[in-house]
Amino acid sequence: MSDAFPVIQLRARKGWLAGRDGVVISFFIHRNPEDFAPAAWRALQVYLQAIPPGTLSWYPDDDGEMAPLDDTGLDYIRRCLLESPWNGLRPIELLETPSEAGGYHFEYYGRRLGDPILKDPIGSVSFSFPTEYLKKHGASHLRALALQLGHELPFNFGYVSFAIVSPQGLFSSGDWTITEALLARYPGLDAYNNRQLSSVIGTHALAPAWLTFLGQPLLGQLGGIAALRKVLPFPEVSLHPMDGDRMLVTLDDWPDPIDTQEKPIPPQYRALARLMEPFLFQYEGEEKELPLYQQDMNRWIRRFLQP
Repeated sequence: MSDAFPVIQLRARKGWLAGRDGVVISFFIHRNPEDFAPAAWRALQVYLQAIPPGTLSWYPDDDGEMAPLDDTGLDYIRRCLLESPWNGLRPIELLETPSEAGGYHFEYYGRRLGDPILKDPIGSVSFSFPTEYLKKHGASHLRALALQLGHELPFNFGYVSFAIVSPQGLFSSGDWTITEALLARYPGLDAYNNRQLSSVIGTHALAPAWLTFLGQPLLGQLGGIAALRKVLPFPEVSLHPMDGDRMLVTLDDWPDPIDTQEKPIPPQYRALARLMEPFLFQYEGEEKELPLYQQDMNRWIRRFLQP
């Protein structure tokens, strides 16, 4: 399985790297920023200890300029999450390189619930890794790390997937025909943009992934562990109860890009998607009247439900 990952290099028009292959760990958190920002700070410490020292070297400052993530910069990030006047409201991004997509990337969005400007806001935290990290350390290591992060964060939904790693979804700056071809071939490849999704997703779910984290109210809406056991009687699947009436569903030994030129979509992905279908996020409205990117997103989230 470790040799099944495609090498992805998506270039923007001016040649800079807009997206690359890797793994993303994403959590969505239905709480106000001040209520979960301390947990996000603890989770960030876990992430920084897991990746090579000094890998995340840059962050956008208050003026939007790239600043080095030295001790002063890290203390600034801590104050943004834990102290006034921000108390977790300021978006945070930590990057490997200031000018293009690196394999390691941290994003935090503290959305205030009920914000009248946004449709259905929710907090989100994501952590990325290059494919080389997965190959070096193995899937069991990454699963254990994701569990450790999940224990820190009061999520209602989360997932871990092979992905196009791209700061703020900037993979769209590349040749879209290449991206479309990749997504059509690899339904196990995630093209995430938490900056956008965290403003609209609310307590809905996204598509099943290699690791799918289910919290409340979603787990209860799905019928709890009994319903999961009933619809997922596959030898590859494991269910791991977590504190706070939450659950980790593991669909396979490794994160699988699912190369449809080589094999069909595994049945456990389709089975979990059918159970989750009523609670999947979808942009509302007549499909033909929605903007094209919303039509694409709706179909992408439902990809495991399609023939």
